[in-house]
Amino acid sequence: MKKGKHMKNVDHIERLAAKIRRWVIEEVYSAKSGHPGGSLSCADFLACVYESYLRIDSNNPEMIDRDRLVLSKGHCAPALYAVLALKGYFPLEDLKTFRNIGSKLQGHPSMKHVPGVDMSTGSLGQGFSAAVGMALASRAEKHDNWIYAILGDGELQEGQVWEAAMCAAHYGLNRLIAFVDLNGLQIDGDTKEVMNVGDVAKKFKAFDWNVLSCDGNDVHELTMALGTIHRTKTDKPTVIVGHTIKGKGVSFMEGQYQWHGSTPNPEQYETAVFELDARIKELERCHE
Repeated sequence: MKKGKHMKNVDHIERLAAKIRRWVIEEVYSAKSGHPGGSLSCADFLACVYESYLRIDSNNPEMIDRDRLVLSKGHCAPALYAVLALKGYFPLEDLKTFRNIGSKLQGHPSMKHVPGVDMSTGSLGQGFSAAVGMALASRAEKHDNWIYAILGDGELQEGQVWEAAMCAAHYGLNRLIAFVDLNGLQIDGDTKEVMNVGDVAKKFKAFDWNVLSCDGNDVHELTMALGTIHRTKTDKPTVIVGHTIKGKGVSFMEGQYQWHGSTPNPEQYETAVFELDARIKELERCHE
């Protein structure tokens, strides 16, 4: 039986997400530094938007009316670098220079040095504010483009996030899409214990945003949510609250806050590579 167009698209996205995860592990292991946990949990959303929704051109990364994506949780740069390389912005082998002295691929993304990076980020909360500014600027310039922002749930503890959310709703930035990578963990442990962010969906709704919630590691649910946003006429910005698993895709990292900013030793690296390579092969076999 032939697969429908939607299912074929889901197949492509799942494979891209698996490859992003594989390269995340390669990057942080090569550098002996980095943030694998949150990079792995947001891989599915990155795969969805880069495979199906972003109007971009790797041969013309400065295209003025392109869609833009801001990784507000900039410490998860390994995932962003991986998808950019997989989409042709620079060679895949460059990923192995992650965090090396002289490499353009530093621990937090720089728009001055890395093609495809739309905003330099790192200080939590500021990337989201920049995305709101981009949405305002695009409207002023009459560009019919979309602005995406990816936030971590620990990042929501920053007051600047809610100032930006209030601004976006006030100006009716209906071509702004935020994705909250709600994995429940941050560098010091469970977000509920460190600083409880509460019911994130209700909070954004109170700030007059359209709110969608889904399994943020389920490509089918993510594509359905994104499709709904793009088909629906609204005068509000939209947030997708994605319930995810920190360290998704690597068995010993899943749900463990200790992998927020730790890197695997040689034995752990081999285990992670074995699991992720097996997943990629499985997807390739199933989708032939």
